[in-house]
Amino acid sequence: MDLGLINFIQASAPTNSNEQQFVLGRMGGIARFLYENLPSYDIAGYVVFILVFLLSAIVYKLGFARSEKLGIARNIIIYIFLFLGCIVLTFLALFLPMIEGLIVAALILIIYKTRLWREKREEQKVGGL
Repeated sequence: MDLGLINFIQASAPTNSNEQQFVLGRMGGIARFLYENLPSYDIAGYVVFILVFLLSAIVYKLGFARSEKLGIARNIIIYIFLFLGCIVLTFLALFLPMIEGLIVAALILIIYKTRLWREKREEQKVGGL
């Protein structure tokens, strides 16, 4: 029997329930929730990727984007590379708490930006009087 055929048969064999429980037990919280509750693993993988990309874009925009306007071509290049980087982050998000960390980072940056906005508004009120 051909060795390639054996590998194909092993790869296409249905997985054991114990193996699925082992993998699900090692997943991060939100990723595990999505994989357990969405109708298929394919949809869950896409949802994890979309969450990682959207949260990364929010964190980039709040914390790292320059306040002055960049050209549209530069923004497109930045978001293309962010998209490609999020493919790697999606694999990490399966077994590490990447989504949770991005949520915390976004919340911290939102709090920081609102406080900064309030301070600037107060300075304008005091300076205008």
